[in-house]
Amino acid sequence: MFVIQVDRLTVNYAGTNIFQDLSWAIGDRDRIGLIGPNGAGKSTLFKAIIGEVHPHVGKVVRMRGVSVGYLPQSVTLSSSRTLWDEAVVMPPDLARVEAQLAQIERQLADPQVYEDSDRLARVLDRQEQVLADYEKLGGPQFTNKVRETLIRLGFAPEDFDLPAETLSGGQKKQVLLARLMVEAPDVLLLDEPDNHLDLASKRRLEALLKTYPGAVVIISHDRYLLDEVATQIAELENGKLNSYPGNYSAYAAERELRRLRQQQLYTAQQKEITRIEDAIKRFEHWASIVVDERHIRQARSRRKMLDRMEANGEIIERVTERRQMDLQLNGWRGSTKALEINRLTMSFGDDLLFLDLDLLVRHGERVGLVGPNGSGKSVLFRLIQQEIEPMSGEIKIGPSSQIGYYAQEHQTLLPWWNRTPLELVRDLAPKNEGDAVSLLLKFLFTYDQVRQPVHTLSGGERSRLQLIALVLQHPNLLLLDEPTNNLDIQSMEVLEQSLDDFDGAIVVISHDRYFLDQVVDRVVELKNGQLLSYDGGYTDYLASSNT
Repeated sequence: MFVIQVDRLTVNYAGTNIFQDLSWAIGDRDRIGLIGPNGAGKSTLFKAIIGEVHPHVGKVVRMRGVSVGYLPQSVTLSSSRTLWDEAVVMPPDLARVEAQLAQIERQLADPQVYEDSDRLARVLDRQEQVLADYEKLGGPQFTNKVRETLIRLGFAPEDFDLPAETLSGGQKKQVLLARLMVEAPDVLLLDEPDNHLDLASKRRLEALLKTYPGAVVIISHDRYLLDEVATQIAELENGKLNSYPGNYSAYAAERELRRLRQQQLYTAQQKEITRIEDAIKRFEHWASIVVDERHIRQARSRRKMLDRMEANGEIIERVTERRQMDLQLNGWRGSTKALEINRLTMSFGDDLLFLDLDLLVRHGERVGLVGPNGSGKSVLFRLIQQEIEPMSGEIKIGPSSQIGYYAQEHQTLLPWWNRTPLELVRDLAPKNEGDAVSLLLKFLFTYDQVRQPVHTLSGGERSRLQLIALVLQHPNLLLLDEPTNNLDIQSMEVLEQSLDDFDGAIVVISHDRYFLDQVVDRVVELKNGQLLSYDGGYTDYLASSNT
């Protein structure tokens, strides 16, 4: 049963259609992964469904009584409240009923009411009705449900008093998600709920979404999450939405089959169109030589045949390859021991991050560094680059190793923050302006963007700019801190292929499990101040660490 229907929706920004004549339906128990390139309009579609964006044409129809909960991509919490204060905010219906109960209690304390038996009876009857509504809405269990949901999402009771403003971006989203899960709307619209979550938090999120009693639609670039949760993939690209049954892996296979079939049909139809057009030319030629009404009718009949095909939308579109960045991280042969860490200890004040760490990374190895948020993974990268000094221990970089560093928060771009991508390229490599612009265009930048300040670029654009910087630095030891953050799936796949071809060593911090399975051949977990090594990708690590 469909609970939300999008009917021929058109949304336009600044004269450009984000999507046009888009139709879609969401069923009452659907688990839909909404995917597509950055900028395709996925978040805009969510906002149109909740009424935050008003379409120029078309409408969104919601079944009567259907409630919708929305988790935005960016969450802001009050700076003056605690985690618990933000999580325990009541749903509007429950808050309204509780306010009615409070009003009734004030009436019962009023002498004019309790001394008047008729008025008292009416107020008590009203209290009984409102208490029934309160019970129906889960009021008596509300606080306990909030507590249980926060714990299921990974928060400890001692976290509840933390100031909301000190929470990470991922934690803020989890607080709002907890609020939505307790409210339990009929449809959940979640815009990248997995952003900034560590591996354990992602597994907890998946468990909650699998058992959710209503419909769930998730915008996500996490292919592993989409494999675990989604039973349908909706792809929004070039203003069109296509649905595929199954999870992400099923979508990837089916999409390729559809593209192959479309190309075959296109080729066959083009041959038929060419045959018809050749016939038209012959009949027109004969008619010009010998005036023959029969030849003219035959030419006209075939012309109408082509016109009908076009008017009825029967012309099959040619399969076009998606435009993608041209990333080539070539690398080169370096030291046999690219990186060696011996008995490394690091603390900040009384906070001991790790003790006596040992790690050896050889040329050609691909190592995935995983661990809970706050375990010290990014600090380890800073130590390797000698940005900070350890308490004890040593870090040896191979004499022929050249480090290329990708920063999670784009810190490597700070020297060009108020300058342009064009200046960055020309600072890092001796290129004339034309060649520098050509390189940026290969990474999907527009002519306007190459000359605008770096700080005005989106997260995905800054990520691609960091990748350009890596290409120009010619490293053979890559330290990558969450390189898939802000990239769409297509760009992730390009990155994966480039890393597979890379001649050098790679150490990558990532919470992208699909990416880890594709890229690394060893997983090293930093947990409780210690390093544990597991052969294979994420799936192998998960199986080994759970045994």
